[in-house]
Formats: sequence, C-alpha cells, structure tokens
Amino acid sequence: MSKPDLIPAFPGAAAQRRLLWALAGLAALWLCSLPLACLPGPMPLSAPEVFRALAVNFGFSDAPQNSAQFLVVNQIRLARVCLSALCGGALAVAGVALQGVLRNPLADPFTLGISAGAACGASLAIALGGMAGSQVHLSGLFGLSQAGLVAPAALAGALLALCGALWLGRSRGSFSRESVILAGIAVAAFLGALVALIKALNEESVTSIVFWIMGSLQGRGWDSLPLLLTTLAPGLLAVALGWRALDVLSLGDEQAAQLGLNVGRARFWLLAGASCMTAGCVAVAGVIGFVGLVVPHVLRLLLGAGHGPLLTGAFFGGGILLVWADVLARSVLDGGQELPVGVVTALLGGPFFAMLVRRR
Repeated sequence: MSKPDLIPAFPGAAAQRRLLWALAGLAALWLCSLPLACLPGPMPLSAPEVFRALAVNFGFSDAPQNSAQFLVVNQIRLARVCLSALCGGALAVAGVALQGVLRNPLADPFTLGISAGAACGASLAIALGGMAGSQVHLSGLFGLSQAGLVAPAALAGALLALCGALWLGRSRGSFSRESVILAGIAVAAFLGALVALIKALNEESVTSIVFWIMGSLQGRGWDSLPLLLTTLAPGLLAVALGWRALDVLSLGDEQAAQLGLNVGRARFWLLAGASCMTAGCVAVAGVIGFVGLVVPHVLRLLLGAGHGPLLTGAFFGGGILLVWADVLARSVLDGGQELPVGVVTALLGGPFFAMLVRRR
C-alpha cells in the first residue's frame, strides 16, 4: 500500500451508504462471534446449550446457575471471548492511529517499544517470583502472588517504555514522526537486551517468560477485565476524539499546520492513546503481533482511508480476527493443550507483512 492510499477522500452519498452497510455488517459479525466462539473447546457444547446458558444471565432461562454448562460458558469461555474481542479491537484501532500519525503503512502498535517494555516488566516479575524466597517477599509487599504480579508489572513496563520513547522523540517541544520511530526502535532494542539478560540469569523461568512473550489468553477470566479497561477506555477515547486530526495529519505536517492543527500536541495525544491501549492488551494477553498491521490494511480496501469509519471498523474487525484466532489456538491441539494465540496471528500476519514490504 502506498502513501497516497493513506490520504482520505470525501465519500459521496452512495459511498456513505456503502460505508454504513459495511460497518453494520462488521458490527453484526462481531456480535455473532461472541456466542459462537463459546462453542469449541475441550468440553464440546452444542449451540442450544450455549445459548441456554447465556440466556440465564438475562432471565430468559431457568437453567441452574451451578450447572457445568453454565460455569463453562459464562465463567470461562465468555470471559475469554470478550477479552479477545476487546484486545483485538484495541490493537487494530491502535494500528490505524499509529499508521496515520507516523504516516507509515508498516507501523503497528509495537513500533514505539511498547511490547518490549511489557515483556521486560513481565519477565522481571516472573523471574523474581521464581527465585528462592523472592515470592514470599513480593507477596508480603504487594499482597499478590507471582501470577498476580505479572500483569501489573507488564503494564508498568509498557507505560515506562512509552514515556521513554516519547521523551527521546521530543525535539524543540514537538514530536516528529522520524524521531519517534527511531526512539521506539532504540527503546525496543535496549529492553529486548534486558529480557535476554533476565533469561540468562534465571534459567528456571525461561519457559514461563517465552510462553508469556508469545501471547496467550489461557487462564484469563473476568478478573482481568478491570486491568484491561483501565488503559483501554482512556486510550480509545483519546484516539476516537482525534479522528479528524488523523485525517488532517495524513495531508502532511505543513498542510496540517496551515489548517490550524497543533501538530505536536495532536501527535502526542494520539500516540499516547494508541500506546495506552496496546499496553493494557499486552499486560493482559502478552505480546500479540500483526493484528494492528493486518486489519487496518484490509479494511482500507473495504472502507476507504477516512479515519472516522476506519477506526470504527477496525475495532470490530480486530475483535473478530482475535476471537477466531484464539478459537483456533485452543482447538487445533488435542488433550486440552493450546497454541499461543500470538503464534496464530504471526502465522496469519507474517506473509501479509512480507507482501507489504515487497510491494513497497
């Protein structure tokens, strides 16, 4: 995809109707995916059983709330499906924002070193929890176990990496896209070396660290939702309010400034919003790549380059992609074993990324 493809055009009345129908179709597919994704799993359930268990929440069914079907659907699978839908949507929206702000069609939510920061924080928590006597100290200090410390540590690492990248990329009171990209690469390289050092110093935790870095929603439940929403909600709000600024930024910095846009401030808030969403997703689900790269490019073919409908469609499209990638991850192996969902998205997104590089 070339740079002119990122510049939005103003649709006519017929094109606007097509946009509305396309967005309505994505929203309907997103809603249908939530219950349907609860069907597969180690304990196979039929569609009537799943819908009967879901209907109990709304008082439409008198099935017992302690039945196996109710617990599996509402407490395990539905929570995981909702988390994957929110994470996928947030990563896709962040990808749209970063590609618009940096004016780089190959940018994705991990451009600024967010994933490296989250991986470093999580690796440190896993390593400290695995050292002799350290888990007791950490539990007494924070009131959390090793597993309970990983997500907050990942979130803290991601936000610190964001702050470092923005600080390094700031020049004369503004943020240029070239300096921010270079700062993100530098931060990611440094934190990646720290992760390698942690693995080398604590070989007992290597397996746990590697599995977390590959990304997985295994074992995640409703208790992970508050942590995700803490950063997803303000980040999504910041990006959604800045959709017009994204349209103006796509014209170039000089033209945007001539139209009255404060380029540095708009770029800062959009970068912060996209990175906060990414930080929350990585803290909950680990490093899941390529969602923020693949979904925006596919949807531009359907919705055009206007950032208003593109952001809306990206939320639904990213959620759909990650929901069914997670279904594939937990269904392809026998005996209740699972693939990391980050591996599935990488297998899907890797060839797509290679195609983009080849075209450019």
